[in-house]
Amino acid sequence: MIENTIINKNQAGLKALTFSLTFPSPQLVEMAAHVGFDAVNLDGEHGTFSPESVDLMCQIANGYGMSVTARVPNNMSSTINLFLDRGVQGITGPHIETGEEAQALADACLFPTDGWRSWGGGRGTEFGDIHRLEKKYGGKLKFARWSNANMIVQAQIESKKAYDNLDDILAVKGLTGIVGGPNDFAASLGYPGQPDHPERQRLTTDAENRAKEAGKTTSDNGVGMAISDMMLTDAHRFVERHSKDTLEI
Repeated sequence: MIENTIINKNQAGLKALTFSLTFPSPQLVEMAAHVGFDAVNLDGEHGTFSPESVDLMCQIANGYGMSVTARVPNNMSSTINLFLDRGVQGITGPHIETGEEAQALADACLFPTDGWRSWGGGRGTEFGDIHRLEKKYGGKLKFARWSNANMIVQAQIESKKAYDNLDDILAVKGLTGIVGGPNDFAASLGYPGQPDHPERQRLTTDAENRAKEAGKTTSDNGVGMAISDMMLTDAHRFVERHSKDTLEI
């Protein structure tokens, strides 16, 4: 496992540049590394990723020194484990609507004593190699603490119910931050097909401001995202424009 490159970039006061994929492509992961991206994000909710392809994306990205994050298809702990055991170091849980759901999300992502993540035997736990765990981290418990410190846990706020319960969601200690979902949020407000509706934008801005006040990250605070259908030359320009973007304090 490598240190979380998004967290490292943020701790240096900079946003991390993340290349987002909706389908597995070793070539695009490799090219993302070549042009200077810091991390790769996999859309497991609307994308086409199997556990095997997640494993391959993590293998290649980590080999190039990039961490991998993912939006999972659902918030079941067993589903989240499939991603974490492959080596994913950041989970976005879709359709989080209550503090209880946000707590369950954090618990699934973090090892005890911070959560209840199940121990697996894949890349996410150095394949359970006790000798490596002892030599590199000082044992399983210290590895678990290291893993928790390198894990990003984000709740996707994409409904009126989630907005109404935002204070409870933001109170979850293990939650790193929140991200938006403008299309579904607008629909839940009664404005289907209008993600740019002023009321949706107003509530999203309020949610982001409240998150920052609570010490949580937001979708635009810490991560600059580029999507996989960019031309490679555009990716170069994206990196050049945003590599020095700083965090909002």
